[in-house]
Amino acid sequence: MLYQASSSIKGIPKKGFSKNDVLLQDANNLEVKYIKQPLYILWKIVFVLNFVGTMVLLYPFFYIALSRKPWYKYAFVLQKFWARLLTMPMGIFFSIKRKGTQKKGQTYIYCANHSSYIDIIMCYCTISDYFIFMGKQELQKAPLFNIFFRDMNILVNRKSNFGSHKALQTAGERLDMGQSLIIFPEGTISKEAPKLRPFKYGAFKLAIEKQLPIIPITYLNNFMLLQDKAFLKGNGRPGISRVIVHEAVETKGLTVDDVEMLKNKVEQIIRQPLLEYYSFLN
Repeated sequence: MLYQASSSIKGIPKKGFSKNDVLLQDANNLEVKYIKQPLYILWKIVFVLNFVGTMVLLYPFFYIALSRKPWYKYAFVLQKFWARLLTMPMGIFFSIKRKGTQKKGQTYIYCANHSSYIDIIMCYCTISDYFIFMGKQELQKAPLFNIFFRDMNILVNRKSNFGSHKALQTAGERLDMGQSLIIFPEGTISKEAPKLRPFKYGAFKLAIEKQLPIIPITYLNNFMLLQDKAFLKGNGRPGISRVIVHEAVETKGLTVDDVEMLKNKVEQIIRQPLLEYYSFLN
């Protein structure tokens, strides 16, 4: 099997993780931490080599698939295959709890918390139907990887109100075309993960404007597998990425006056499993 899926999240202590559990990653003392750190660094080196190597190997196929819009669906299938190449050889598998069913042919806006670069990869392992990303403007400068943001996905200039508005306008046009969209409402990776950053309003304004349902997604522990820290610091290791795909939140009948309420509701849905998983967040 390419991945592990389950109807429940296994291995969660009844009282949740303590702050010490998260910071030390089961290390009982500082000596064990220093023993593990070189292994984390080695794993991250192999992860980067695997990312670059598979990207180079698949690049000609991506280039062809992205040369014509009708072929984007093939690029998407290839991205899902690439996601397996990036996770399985590195010992990363996933366990999914799905709380609702997704209607075939329905356009959705997916909102997920963002604690690790692995979140992006796991989206292709979690969501089966075609979707597009909204990513930060800086990705335009990423060698090779920027091919995905020339037209298929959408770049957002977070430093410009005009740029953000233009990106949301483009996203609205794609939603009208029946393309589902995934957004990280925090805007960037949380430096204090698993604690959430404040959610931005864009996704919720868009959902109400288009009267489309939102599917919240909680990534419980990706930051424990690959932390967003300096290369020589932080964790990088194999493990099981634990994911919860929540029931759709309907927006039919909501107006611009309900944006705040909708944002708070989705944020709470995403946060609740984190509060149960990590007791120190309470």
